[in-house]
Amino acid sequence: MTARHQSALPQLGRCAVMGILNVTPDSFSDGGRYLSREDALAHAHAMWRRGADVIDVGGESTRPGSERVDADKELRRVLPVVNALAADGLVVSVDTTRASVASAAVEAGARIINDVSGGLADPGMAEVAAETGVPWVLMHWRGHSKDMNALAEYKDVVVEVRDELSRCVDNALAAGVSEDAIVLDPGLGFAKRAEHDWALLHSIDVFRAMGFPVLVGASRKRFLGRLLADQSGQPRPPAGREVATAAVSALAAEAGAWGVRVHDVGASLDAVLVASAWRSGYGSTAEPARAR
Repeated sequence: MTARHQSALPQLGRCAVMGILNVTPDSFSDGGRYLSREDALAHAHAMWRRGADVIDVGGESTRPGSERVDADKELRRVLPVVNALAADGLVVSVDTTRASVASAAVEAGARIINDVSGGLADPGMAEVAAETGVPWVLMHWRGHSKDMNALAEYKDVVVEVRDELSRCVDNALAAGVSEDAIVLDPGLGFAKRAEHDWALLHSIDVFRAMGFPVLVGASRKRFLGRLLADQSGQPRPPAGREVATAAVSALAAEAGAWGVRVHDVGASLDAVLVASAWRSGYGSTAEPARAR
């Protein structure tokens, strides 16, 4: 890994924790809470102080059924926040499927591109990733949020997701993206039903065997709400899924995931530290290093 990539993709000796910052009015869990620049910056700094290794800034909701916003609106939401956080020294990723937004965000100081479409939504994204050299998260994706529920059909979800991600990797490499700049995300909840999500989590080793760091994004998602449903079968609301999210973070860390993407940084940081101590057989009183 080059020095440039090393500085952008934290390598901590433990699972990294990526804090979610949605500067949107309609995200499934926290839509509207951080839409103003002041609220967004305050929340990002609070996550950073708690120990987040990366702040992931997104200006377009990808919740199931959501409609797209235009690129100009996404840029107006994202760029002032990315610029301010990067200027303050935080490690920032940009959560976008648009090459124009990714390019502008990297110029403003973002150090990672988190693309939930795996490069499929915008053919220009691979060129941006290749030219900038920043790490590029390729998530498994089959279509935009409005239509993705209808695309959740698999004969063997692990094999099919692995093979579809492999094609995304091939496309990235053909465009000149460095191998050491690629991160994979199996895309929990995106064109997936609950049974698919659990099968993918159970098979993190399959994705690690592809030779790239793996990011897991389970935070507050529907499959957890269904697991925790009440006696009437009503799924638990997103706010009640934090303990389950932290449990997944610990298990993902134990399975060797590079990072977890979460809303509650504190709970998942605690969880991955426990997983790290469990694996090593000893704890440490020293605060874990954070890559800068």
